[in-house]
Amino acid sequence: MSSIKPLAGTAKAYCMSKSAITVTVKLFAAYQEAFRVSELVLEFPNSIPVQAVCDRLIAEHPELSQWRDITRFGINLIFVEPDTLLQDGDEVVLIPPVSGG
Repeated sequence: MSSIKPLAGTAKAYCMSKSAITVTVKLFAAYQEAFRVSELVLEFPNSIPVQAVCDRLIAEHPELSQWRDITRFGINLIFVEPDTLLQDGDEVVLIPPVSGG
């Protein structure tokens, strides 16, 4: 069973220490298919790069590893490099290649 929990309802009340951050992760394409939700809320340690989000999702669903090197990242509606550090409250998107018209 997955240890990652999807966003439940609209409540966003968290009791957190200063050593952790919470980010909302929007999922698309293969990521959304694997988790069967469009959004997750995850907690991470401070000073962690956005690539760690991808790594964590792949740890939960190893079949996603084929997308690791070709996934693009966005934070708060801006494309960023994989080593960009996350901040508390960020909205992260993982965008693997998609096809269709």
